[in-house]
Amino acid sequence: MVEIQVRGVLPTSNGCAVFVGNEEKTFVIYVDHSVGAAITMFLHGTPKERPLTHDLIGHIFAGLGVRVERVVINDLKNSTYFARLILRMENELGKKILEIDARPSDCIALAVQQKSPIFCVAKVFDVVEDMSEVLRRMSEQDSEEGSTGKEEDDE
Repeated sequence: MVEIQVRGVLPTSNGCAVFVGNEEKTFVIYVDHSVGAAITMFLHGTPKERPLTHDLIGHIFAGLGVRVERVVINDLKNSTYFARLILRMENELGKKILEIDARPSDCIALAVQQKSPIFCVAKVFDVVEDMSEVLRRMSEQDSEEGSTGKEEDDE
């Protein structure tokens, strides 16, 4: 397995592009807008007026003594990613590990929320297209647009 991180979240016409990867390679998982917004808020520690769905799940996990141990992106079929959410519960009754099939978008949101590691199996990581350059160019473009807008505000 290869450890990866969220490297960027950018809006698209149909939702959001979540760029995940490491120094070697970055790839994109497309998610709906609400999950993309949640991932962005967790990344930036943005306060919310009311708990969102992933906040609710996180509160339930905390109340039950459950922690997201890790997320594994474990398959890619017909341009659809699959993931497993690995949960760990430890209490006075003992220790339990639970592995759940879940959408990668929800897994990533929960992992970012709980600061848990994200992994990708090698067979998937090896076949995905490297989008590192695309992310770099888009980030530079956002920076340039942001600085241009800022300069106009200062005038």
